[in-house]
Amino acid sequence: MGEAGGYFHRFLAGWGSGEIERLLYMPAVGATIFVTVVIFSVVSIVGWYKKERVLKYTVNVPNPPGDGRVMEKPSIKAPGSTAIQCYAPATGEFLGFVNPSTPEGIDRAIEKAQIAQEKWARTTFTQRRQVLRCIQAFIMENQDDICRVACLDSGKTMIDATLGEILVTVEKLRWTILHGEKALRPSRRPTNLLMSYKRNRVEYEPLGIVAALVSWNYPFHNLVGPMIAAIFSGNGIITKASENTAWSASYFTQIVKGALQVCGHDPNLVQHVTCWPQTANYLTSHPSISHITFIGSRPVAKLVAASAAKALTPVVAELGGKDAAIVLDSALSDLPRIIEILLRGTFQAAGQNCIGIERIIACPKVYDEIVRALEPRIRALRVGSSLDAPKDAQVDVGAMISDASFGRLENLIQLAVKDGARLLVGGSRLNHPVHHSGHYFQPTLLVDVTQEMAIANEECFGPICVVMRASGPEEACKMANAPNFGLGASVFGKNDGTMRTMLRNLKTGMVAVNDFAAYYAVQLPFGGVGGSGYGRFAGEEGLRGLCNIKAICEDRWGWAGISTAIPKQIRYPIPDTGKGFGFVKAVNELGYGTGLRGRISGLTNILRNS
Repeated sequence: MGEAGGYFHRFLAGWGSGEIERLLYMPAVGATIFVTVVIFSVVSIVGWYKKERVLKYTVNVPNPPGDGRVMEKPSIKAPGSTAIQCYAPATGEFLGFVNPSTPEGIDRAIEKAQIAQEKWARTTFTQRRQVLRCIQAFIMENQDDICRVACLDSGKTMIDATLGEILVTVEKLRWTILHGEKALRPSRRPTNLLMSYKRNRVEYEPLGIVAALVSWNYPFHNLVGPMIAAIFSGNGIITKASENTAWSASYFTQIVKGALQVCGHDPNLVQHVTCWPQTANYLTSHPSISHITFIGSRPVAKLVAASAAKALTPVVAELGGKDAAIVLDSALSDLPRIIEILLRGTFQAAGQNCIGIERIIACPKVYDEIVRALEPRIRALRVGSSLDAPKDAQVDVGAMISDASFGRLENLIQLAVKDGARLLVGGSRLNHPVHHSGHYFQPTLLVDVTQEMAIANEECFGPICVVMRASGPEEACKMANAPNFGLGASVFGKNDGTMRTMLRNLKTGMVAVNDFAAYYAVQLPFGGVGGSGYGRFAGEEGLRGLCNIKAICEDRWGWAGISTAIPKQIRYPIPDTGKGFGFVKAVNELGYGTGLRGRISGLTNILRNS
């Protein structure tokens, strides 16, 4: 043993085996951590270096006329004018007029988008990501202005705008920036034995000019979301916002146009039109529109689909829902957390939310606890405009977009009470003490609702909390599936066999487990079944739905002269139809025969009929 070895031996003398293992283990762990940190740092630096540059730009923010004029009986229709009269639903303040588009104006908008899209379709994903990064940076730096404009035009609160307008939009941008290219990258597809000399792939090509007709309840997100998906997939887009939020639509559109322009692209790629319903038919039946996304009511969706059918234009229809939040007995210990989610899911945006909680279906052990917890909380909700002076701005629930549905909602509540339901809070329209021209409905709690009542089956789209009692999980699922809707649902309880059965049997497009609408915050495909519509937007499916999905089959070894050749047995004119039939039958056996024996039989018969 050498001198160094002898020293090492003396150094370890008296050490236990465990101590020696620890001595060797610590440097190994340290080296692993060091290498991991170095790799992570290198990857981060490379990612930072390759990251698309964010360019700054500005957009003029709209403001009301400034005279503070409040309309006594606000309406989007102005006597003696074809213009859209815009006002704040929370206060009745006049915001301005918007001139509606004509068919000729729609033609011009589509033509501009077509010219821009021809060049845009050839851009790289890197160029498209840069535009999206610029939009995201602008939104994050201008949250206050975007939320204020959205609140003015829709009546919602600043908190609801931050959650429902900003958060979900920047998440859509983040997801598309990180994962959009992967979703649209050409994908390899398998072949088979008979076609093994072929290779297959699917490519996702832009459709051209797509359209989106969107609802008023989320004036920023509903408008910009389709733009994000359209431009990243290489399309141009024409959007049409509701007449109820026409005032803000131009500003929100300019945010996307500004990003295109600052990145050196034609801002005409994105167009916005505002028109009355009778003119919208011209857009939905236009032969230059390749795809339509519609977000709105079921009656209007039928008109859109009929109009689009004239040009055979595909439609994705998202039509709202009657979403149930099912609370199982196994959730009893988690009720304090669940109550907070139920309140947010029911009253966000004054209940004007397509995936809002329209029904709470509670099992026996949790029903009374839920009712007891909800009543004082709902009674304490403050209604008003969050844009008032700070001392008056303690507001939980904002205004509704108009008072057009108030009579229907009051009637649904009164009928339910007549049939045995208990009205614990609210139940009618509210004459706000300050904003007499605002459109307010009292936050409402209606319990002991049964499946036969109309309010359990019709979409309310208002600040109404409906609580229903189920005898157990099976009945709860049947109650959730009963209305002719199938958009989303929530289920609260332990993750056990009962939960898995519930998830399997719910007839909806989306389900959040122990949460509310979480699927929307992670860009899962969004859409419903039945009366809630068809098709999906968001996620990979949403991006690919805006593309021509082109299947390509080509020779794998064409360079070697290996390609399809018609066998002599079936060349026209066929020399012997009997042998021809036997030959093709044998080919089928070779390709698809059962087991090795079937394949060998096929090969034998091919030789026999050659």
